[in-house]
Amino acid sequence: MNEQAAAHKGDEDSEHSVRAEISREMVRLYKELFGRGPTKAKTDFVGRDIVLCTLEHSQTQAEKALVRMGEHQRLRDTRLYFQYATEERFHEVIERILGRKVRAFISGMDTGKDVSAELFYMEPAE
Repeated sequence: MNEQAAAHKGDEDSEHSVRAEISREMVRLYKELFGRGPTKAKTDFVGRDIVLCTLEHSQTQAEKALVRMGEHQRLRDTRLYFQYATEERFHEVIERILGRKVRAFISGMDTGKDVSAELFYMEPAE
């Protein structure tokens, strides 16, 4: 492997490590805030300034009961209310790991499939 390929591999390993750390921290945060952590988490960079965290299977038993009752909007409203009430905690994780400021935060959930997305728009890198 030449020097350039080795440097590129090192960058890929570093990025993978950062993405894995963000995923672990999001799982920890969900568990702390909602009482149950997701069983599957994945973080991706979308360009240079966007971080997308996809979290699956995080619904509590009470939330699953709301889904069975067809109360999808009530569940989305409740979950999003709690997430935005603790928004600074989500920002802190990303800002600490990346060393960059979060410019905007968007949270969403597919209640039927139990998939959540946390989207972070970062201030431009210096």
